[in-house]
Amino acid sequence: MSAARNLYDYNRYWAECYGTAPFLPMSRQEMDALGWDSCDIVIVTGDAYVDHPSFGMAVIGRLLEAQGFRVGVIAQPDWHSKDAFEALGRPNLFYGVAAGNMDSMINRYTADRKPRSDDAYTPGGGAGGRPDRCSLVYAQRCREAFNDVPVVLGGIEASLRRIAHYDYWSDKVRRSILVDSHADLLLYGNAERAVVELAHRLARGETIGTITDIRGTAFLRSDTPEGWWEIDSTRIDRPGRIDAIVSPYVNTQDAACETKAAAAENGQTENVLRFVPDAKRNRARSVIRLPSYEKVRNDPVLYAHANRVLHLETNPGNARALVQAHGQQELWLNPPPIPLTTPEMDYVFGMPFKRVPHPVYGKARIPAYEMIRFSVNIMRGCFGGCTFCSITEHEGRIIQSRSEASILEEVEKIRDSVPGFTGVISDLGGPTANMYRLACKSREIEAACRRPSCVFPGICSNLDTDHSALTALYRRVRALPGVKKVLIASGLRYDLAVEDPEYVKELVTHHVGGYLKIAPEHTERGPLDKMMKPGIGSYDRFKELFEKFSAEANKEQYLIPYFIAAHPGTTDEDMINLALWLKKNGFRADQVQAFYPSPMASATAMYHSKKNPLRKVTYKSDEVDIVKSPKQRRLHKALLRYHDPDNWPLIRDALKDLNLAHLIGSGPDKLVPATQPKGPYKDAPRRKNSKSAHAKRVKKGRALTQHTGLPPRESGS
Repeated sequence: MSAARNLYDYNRYWAECYGTAPFLPMSRQEMDALGWDSCDIVIVTGDAYVDHPSFGMAVIGRLLEAQGFRVGVIAQPDWHSKDAFEALGRPNLFYGVAAGNMDSMINRYTADRKPRSDDAYTPGGGAGGRPDRCSLVYAQRCREAFNDVPVVLGGIEASLRRIAHYDYWSDKVRRSILVDSHADLLLYGNAERAVVELAHRLARGETIGTITDIRGTAFLRSDTPEGWWEIDSTRIDRPGRIDAIVSPYVNTQDAACETKAAAAENGQTENVLRFVPDAKRNRARSVIRLPSYEKVRNDPVLYAHANRVLHLETNPGNARALVQAHGQQELWLNPPPIPLTTPEMDYVFGMPFKRVPHPVYGKARIPAYEMIRFSVNIMRGCFGGCTFCSITEHEGRIIQSRSEASILEEVEKIRDSVPGFTGVISDLGGPTANMYRLACKSREIEAACRRPSCVFPGICSNLDTDHSALTALYRRVRALPGVKKVLIASGLRYDLAVEDPEYVKELVTHHVGGYLKIAPEHTERGPLDKMMKPGIGSYDRFKELFEKFSAEANKEQYLIPYFIAAHPGTTDEDMINLALWLKKNGFRADQVQAFYPSPMASATAMYHSKKNPLRKVTYKSDEVDIVKSPKQRRLHKALLRYHDPDNWPLIRDALKDLNLAHLIGSGPDKLVPATQPKGPYKDAPRRKNSKSAHAKRVKKGRALTQHTGLPPRESGS
């Protein structure tokens, strides 16, 4: 992996003389108070502005400020006209546009495509603070406001929609968001490196149309420049003779030998596929051509193939550029950004965040802020590779960890400056709670690896699973004066945790607040393989350790497993077996969540194409079981709430249709009763309960929570 310029090695822009703003300004009055005549960069975001490192606009804004630029924020503007986008005047360098910490469509709609009644990133929590397809609307309004100012897209919505992508809400493949928004450049992933380099180069007088070499960016051009070696990705098996194409995922020398041997065996002397040795190729000047937007829009198999290629080209150590035609335009994606080093992570998280919402919101409650106000993000990235999750597509597989000293300093800042702190740190985590400082044992192997997951189908032998650094961190934070309790609320990768029983003991003894949520997601091998999740046996091993260490600590604590309905690869029989497992183990779900096809996820490609992009995709490859009809989705959700009488008629009909009527009746081996109850039922759905009431239901084995669809705690772009 090539070295990257350190974030803190740039010469600061001249405007550093204005110093640090109390908050990044949101009005001309604040700009006047700072002595600014203009902003160099204006960030437009779909979230309320919270000056906290869990909010993307704050991370990028404070980082650019540290580089010497004057940065303003336009948060949740009225998008019905350009007026709100002119509020801070003409930016000198560019508009930075992001939908916020969530894709705006996921933020706005449920998995059943119904509008949500709330928005955790809006003051007061009410819905309607941003438009659908937020980045598109904002980019177009910025263009209307000042049509000569470059518009740069970023954030998770831009990351997940950077190429032609299946859109669940319109049920079709849409073009890259860069094409539809008419923006000038797209930054994907954690964008610190890209945005800092871009800002300095624009400040030096470069035009945005000539800046095409920054990693982690996407842009449009009309042709392939000279000096590039193009690889066609579309090696799909189909009937009839096809021209031999170089596959970017084989050892070319071995392939050449195999091809020649096969040709000789068949008596062929001509038309033998010939490969250029890797040593004679300039890998940095190689670009892989994906099937065009028009092709993937009309051919689900080609869509799944393109999705597979994109995911195989996500390792910064070996990824190549990608190109995808959209009509007469060529969409180029440069390789992913180089991950931040620990000193750079400390630099980013050490910015002068106020850790509270902007004063303009007064006493209005912002639910997403309330959830993370006493939490600390200790790392980024996830090498789990779960196919339904967007973390890998945005943050990457390589773990980027902060130093212990940086984390301790942030905890002390929370203790000393955040209003309402009572001594409880609500979370020390990130996308995954227990991947802190875990990495490949060999940098060389890591740079060459193309595995989509380091822990599926089993934990890679090259992965260091030593949790001792995390265990030591927990102890250091817990020992700080004024810290009474440290909880772990981020998702736990339990198949990793069982590799280090000392960590599990530390976690269970000191950091569980009554119950711990983990995510087996399912019990059956079919859906688990499509999710790239471990078998239920890993959960059983973790449960054994959890109960053992809870008993040793003389604590009454409970595991709350998450499950998901209607995921690709799931049959009706799979869901029935899961329901039987839940009943056997005494779990009764309060809430359930059906699979939500987020843009660009591998599971979404399965949902759209019925093909499995985790393997080579061909027209003849086996189809994946897909749950699309509203009736079948209702059934799968109902089976997770097998105990609810309202669901019994639907479940009974399904059991009869599947010749499983023997599961109807009374007894521990039956799933649902044969008759409906008369009058009110004691286990009928009830109104929202207090936390203490929920804890009582956990104790009785009745409560089981599910995924909410919230994004990673800190988007970084």
